[in-house]
Amino acid sequence: MFPQTLKQLSDLVVGIAERELPPRFNRCRGERKSDGSLVTEADLVVQQQLADALHRAWPQTALIGEEMNAQEQQQALEHAGDGVWCIDPLDGTSNFAVGVPYYAVSVALIREHRPQLAVVYDPARKECFSAALGQGAWLNATPLNADHAGTRLRDTMALIDFKRLSAGLAERLAAEPPYKSQRSFGAVALDWCWVAAGRCHLYLHGKQKLWDYAAGWLILHECGGRALTLAGEDVFVPSLEPRSAAAALDPELFERWREWLRIPRD
Repeated sequence: MFPQTLKQLSDLVVGIAERELPPRFNRCRGERKSDGSLVTEADLVVQQQLADALHRAWPQTALIGEEMNAQEQQQALEHAGDGVWCIDPLDGTSNFAVGVPYYAVSVALIREHRPQLAVVYDPARKECFSAALGQGAWLNATPLNADHAGTRLRDTMALIDFKRLSAGLAERLAAEPPYKSQRSFGAVALDWCWVAAGRCHLYLHGKQKLWDYAAGWLILHECGGRALTLAGEDVFVPSLEPRSAAAALDPELFERWREWLRIPRD
């Protein structure tokens, strides 16, 4: 059964995304932040709308947004007694700004050091991915149940973000790829969801932030997928430090991917 709290959160996210993003798609100019990433009016408006709506519905819960400054983010994370909302108001801003329809709004509730609820909404496809810890994952309130069992590594399609990988690993992937084909779409939260939905077999990213992956991580987790950092650690930690991530929906396929990537074991 689709949890009532998750439905409330999904309705909130979808409503704001539908109202604020399509009218601005490919119509708002961006500016570069100090880290070189792009921010647009859409990012700022959606973050404020989400912050206001989440506070009204859950006034005791803190919030971390991508467009907050680092000090505000750290303070929210350290003083999240009743949990903390972790939001990316526009994942895939560069795509959004130039008219590439691969972007999303991502929201996760982190409590007791783990995501408890997750919503990733894709306005271009009207697709709402969601999950609740220990209760499952859904696409538009229909359970996600994709299956890649038995897929050979050499027959797979991989989502790879090359620019954030080490030069050595990137060169090895380019020279001797273990998969059949590779894609890079430019929105981390949606990448996790597409792996969970069975649209791609493998995933690899060298450096993603908490708001990029928190919701997507839970959605893949609730589908039975596996993920580790390139150092062999759990991907999710309640920290602002960037994390690498290798993942697959099929656990056996993940082990073969892990071996090829030379991810260490305990």
